[in-house]
Amino acid sequence: MTGKILKGIAGFYYVHSKDGNLYECKAKGIFRNRNVKPLVGDDVEITVLDEAEQKGNIEEILPRKNALVRPAVANVDQALVVFSITHPEPNFNLLDRFLVMMESQDVPVHICFNKIDLSEHEKMADLRKMYEAAGYPVYFTSIYENKGIGTVRDILAGKTTVLAGPSGVGKSSLTNLLYPEAEMETARISEKIQRGKHTTRHSELFGIGNQTYMMDTPGFSSMYLEDMECGRLKEYFPEFEPYEPDCRFLGCVHIGEKVCGVKDAVTEGKISQSRYDNYRLLYEELKEKRRY
Repeated sequence: MTGKILKGIAGFYYVHSKDGNLYECKAKGIFRNRNVKPLVGDDVEITVLDEAEQKGNIEEILPRKNALVRPAVANVDQALVVFSITHPEPNFNLLDRFLVMMESQDVPVHICFNKIDLSEHEKMADLRKMYEAAGYPVYFTSIYENKGIGTVRDILAGKTTVLAGPSGVGKSSLTNLLYPEAEMETARISEKIQRGKHTTRHSELFGIGNQTYMMDTPGFSSMYLEDMECGRLKEYFPEFEPYEPDCRFLGCVHIGEKVCGVKDAVTEGKISQSRYDNYRLLYEELKEKRRY
C-alpha cells in the first residue's frame, strides 16, 4: 500500500493512504543501515500490521522530487512565506534569510503580506517594488476583510507548498480561511497522535484540496545560514545578476570594490537598499563563521 507521510514524531510516522486512512508506522531498520531518514512529504510503501488499530511499517521510500534541509521535508513544489505588513512590522532581514535559504535549495517562493486592512497603500507599493524587482511574486491579503484570499488559493492549487513565517502574522487564520476543511483535517490528525492542533512544533503536511497539500512549519523568529560559502551568497540575490557585467573585476562580491555594477544599481534605486544592506550583513556573518 502506498501513502504520504504527514507527520513524524519520536520515531513514529503518520502515513495518509490513498484510501483516506491514517496509519501509525515505524520505519524499518534498513533505513538506518542506509543512513536514510523518512521525511514529511515522502511517498512511501507500507505494510499494514493491524488494520483495526491502523498500525504499520514503512517498507520503502519512493523516489523524491527534492528534499529540503530546513525545514526537513520532501517533494515540495514551492514555498509561501507569510509576513504581516504591520502589527508586527515585517523583519526584512529574517525574510531575506528565508529567501536565500529557499534559493539555495531551488524552491520557488511566493511572498504574502497579511493585515493590509491596517496599512497604507504607499507601503504596499514599496514592498511590491522591493521584492518583485528581486523576482518574487508578491501578494497582499486581509483576513479581516477577506481580501486577496482567492488569488493565494489559486497559486496553491495542485501543488505541495511549504507555509512559513514568524508567529503572529496570521498563518493559521489564513490557512483556515483558504481551506476551512484544513482545520478539520488537522484536528483529525491531532486526535490520532494526541497532540494539540493550535501550536505547530513539527513540520506537518495536510491535504487542503484536490492534489493540494500544505506543509505547516513552526513559526520562526531567527534563522541562521549554515554550510554556505560567503562568496556564493550573491548567487541567491537574483536581482544582482543583470548588473554584474558592469563590475570591473570577475568574481566581484559587490561590497568593497570601487567599480561595481550592483552597487551602482543600488545607488540608482534599481536594487532595494534594504535588500542590499541585508546582503552585506549576511555576507559578513558568513565570512566571520568561516574564520572560526
